[in-house]
Amino acid sequence: MKARAVGLALLSLAVGAAAPPPLRIFIASDSTAQDYRADRYPQSGWGTMLRCALAPNVTVENRAIGGRSTNSFIREGRLDRIAADLRPGDTLLIQFGHNDQSIDKPERYTTVAQYTANLHRFLAVARQAGARAVILTPVARRDFRNGVEQPTYHAYADAARQVARATRTPLIDLGKRSEAMVQALGEEAAKRYYLHYEGDAGAPGYPQGVHDDTHFSELGARHVADLVAVDLKRMRLPVSRYVTPHVPALTRATPAGGPTCD
Repeated sequence: MKARAVGLALLSLAVGAAAPPPLRIFIASDSTAQDYRADRYPQSGWGTMLRCALAPNVTVENRAIGGRSTNSFIREGRLDRIAADLRPGDTLLIQFGHNDQSIDKPERYTTVAQYTANLHRFLAVARQAGARAVILTPVARRDFRNGVEQPTYHAYADAARQVARATRTPLIDLGKRSEAMVQALGEEAAKRYYLHYEGDAGAPGYPQGVHDDTHFSELGARHVADLVAVDLKRMRLPVSRYVTPHVPALTRATPAGGPTCD
């Protein structure tokens, strides 16, 4: 009986050791990453689809919200709420820039100097919580000129790279990676990755049609999430070993009709 008890105890320890730790990824970003209600389909955010690349022990706290810059995200207390929730072992993905450059919208506009200072504030929140931060450059718009996809908000992307380099923070250069993806697709084929639908196309969120080169369709969100997953996998973060890029859900060529990972 004693030997059996020892055996059961060892088995219990082995099972416990094999169980992966619960981990969380927080996303601080804008409409390009946020979760959307079904009635907005096919508009989709890459943060929603990133879940498809993660093991079951990893959950996503997607705090991305449309129309926010680093300034407005902080001013509305959204960074404070993340600070209250972060804990050691978490990962904080930080991607802004699309709304920071909106000089015609003072509630959003952020100078490059302010943007730089704000990124440092996000990093400080992660550091104080014992979490790991990752900076992402702003994801690409579909913006072709003479057949060449253009850099997206390069001043803010360069500032993000400089902050990452100065603070030795992991960087996902999502701007360059997504620009390369869009260029490889070509000007016309890339429309399927963004919101380009006529009124009779059956897009529930846009019965009158839409032509939008900033926000993603379901396919675009899936493929951009895969770009993020590729770099997360390469990083030496607690979560990295539980990330699997290029899963079928993120590389599919036809929409599934929603954010399923099947």
